[in-house]
Amino acid sequence: MSAAWLAQLAPDHAPPRAGWWPPAPGWWMVAGLTLLTIAIIISIVKWWREPRRRLRRIALRELRLIRASGMQGPAAAQAIERLLRRHAVALHGRERVARLAGQRWLDFAGTQGAEALAGDTGRSLLAAAFGGHPGYRQDERARWLAAAGELIRRSGGRV
Repeated sequence: MSAAWLAQLAPDHAPPRAGWWPPAPGWWMVAGLTLLTIAIIISIVKWWREPRRRLRRIALRELRLIRASGMQGPAAAQAIERLLRRHAVALHGRERVARLAGQRWLDFAGTQGAEALAGDTGRSLLAAAFGGHPGYRQDERARWLAAAGELIRRSGGRV
């Protein structure tokens, strides 16, 4: 080979640098799978939370009916206590809630967000609901309703 012949060849050059767009097919698949995973997670969270919201709305509606009915004394206490118990059983299951009574029930209500029910308000509610509570005062009904509303609103999202 002669040197003259080699001089006639084109100089060495690299191919042009690859651009950033459009991405390779593998990146399109990664993006699609990521979006699909996000959509599945969002739908699972919505599916999981919707029954709890529905239970909370129903319980608050029933509590408003109790408030509007004008029930007083033991009748109001029984209605409120039954509502709270049904709501707790629906959210937390029969095994966890059904055996709770007295102070254990009030402690459970306190841990679920209704601290007022763990004290004197809760004890007067139970005394009126199950024992007739001869020393019932008018302001206790308002405290029972407020504590029940607090329990329903705060425990609606927990398990």
